[in-house]
Amino acid sequence: MEVQEILNRYTAGERNFAALNLSEANLSAVNLSGANLSGVNLSVANLSGANLSGVNLSGAKLNVARLSGANLTQANLNRAVLNVANLIRADLGAAELIQAALIRAELIRAELSRANLSGANLTSADLREAKLRQANLSRANLSGANVRGASLTAANLEGANLHGADISRTDLTGANLRDAELRQTNLSCANLSGANLSGANLRWADLSGANLRWADLSDAKLSGANLIGADLSNANLLNASLVHADLTQARLIRADWTGADLSGAVLTGAKLYAVSRFGLKTEGLTCEWVDLSPEGDRSQVYRLSADEARKFFHQTLPTVQIIIDAPLDHASHFALASCYHKINQQFPLLSQPPSIKVGRRRTLLTFVIDNDNHLFSTAYVAILPFADSEHTQKNIIVLMQMLQSQEMDNLGLKEPERFQKLSATLIQGLSKIFAIKLLKNSFDIENTKFFQSPTQTVLTNSSDQTLNIYHHPRFGKRFVKPSSFANPDQITSIEPVKYTLPSASVVVDFIKNFPYMEK
Repeated sequence: MEVQEILNRYTAGERNFAALNLSEANLSAVNLSGANLSGVNLSVANLSGANLSGVNLSGAKLNVARLSGANLTQANLNRAVLNVANLIRADLGAAELIQAALIRAELIRAELSRANLSGANLTSADLREAKLRQANLSRANLSGANVRGASLTAANLEGANLHGADISRTDLTGANLRDAELRQTNLSCANLSGANLSGANLRWADLSGANLRWADLSDAKLSGANLIGADLSNANLLNASLVHADLTQARLIRADWTGADLSGAVLTGAKLYAVSRFGLKTEGLTCEWVDLSPEGDRSQVYRLSADEARKFFHQTLPTVQIIIDAPLDHASHFALASCYHKINQQFPLLSQPPSIKVGRRRTLLTFVIDNDNHLFSTAYVAILPFADSEHTQKNIIVLMQMLQSQEMDNLGLKEPERFQKLSATLIQGLSKIFAIKLLKNSFDIENTKFFQSPTQTVLTNSSDQTLNIYHHPRFGKRFVKPSSFANPDQITSIEPVKYTLPSASVVVDFIKNFPYMEK
């Protein structure tokens, strides 16, 4: 059938042109929207600029066909063969391309948003700057494809094969790449913020300069990956494999990599503020220095020898624990939450509420904090709702004064200048919150016995060392009923023991591995 005859019949209302042989036909700029062209042979045909919206091209042969600028919105191209086809700037929005063959097809700047390409073969296809927003590419084969600069926001690439593909500078914000094959893929400077990469194979992938903020990389395989300068802030790296990965100057602020394998990895210059260093595999790890500043601006650099690096990556987040010698009741629980809400408004470091463990006789409040340097200042404000706050805060001040006393000169410190800078940092941080004591007048706790109970405050640093900064003399001392004794003159209570501040050497040992501001 000749092209003109097809057009005449289409004009007359006919729509079924299935299984025709139209190879090498010139159909440029024609309007065949809604027609049935299933099984048609259109190999090497010219369909550039044609209106094929809603057309049924399922199973059609379009090898080396010219479809540049064609309108294929909502078209059915399931199992169609479009190998080496020219689809530059074609509009395939919401089109069906399930299991379609697009090997080496040209899709430069094509519109494929919301298209269904599940199981499609896009091996070595050119998708530069294509729009694939919310497209379904699950189990698609994109090995060796060029997807540079494309937009794949919220696209589904679960189980897709992207081995060796160029996805540099591509927008994959919120995309699903769960269990995807990304081995040796170029993802440099790609935007993967909020993407799901759990279980993905990223071995030897190039992720240098990539944005992986809030990405899920749990159980991902990143052995040998290039993550130089990548932003992994708040990323989930639980049980990820980073063996021999290069994380030089990577941003890992608040990332969670518990159980990760960092054997042989490079972490020099990594930004590790508020990152747990517990449960990691770090054999053969290389790290000359880390940046522990909250903003990753190198204002707080911590230099490490090989031995210090081994110790550094086997630590935990520091904590402040307040133990109250009384069980927490509902009214006190409500009052406590109100107190810490007011404190947080003036002291942002206390933004996270404490974990609370309530026993039959005692209550344990645990504040997990981001940095050893904040231990003393956090304890200073966390104790504020309790009657023991005055004594505890006084002890903290005395301990800070101890760090600057002449007694320190007799301890033979190896790095006196470093220690002076460290103690100055701690004192400076504490001096900023002295005025917070005035806030206690606004607490509604006068008639609550819980806040009058004896307390104990214990600091635990990132090296798992503890420092008891206050212990009420009557903490844990239970009165005994006189009827329990045959002789009424017997002692009916356990005498309190006065708390003694730790010695200067104990304090130094507790803080000697704290980071400090390095100019």
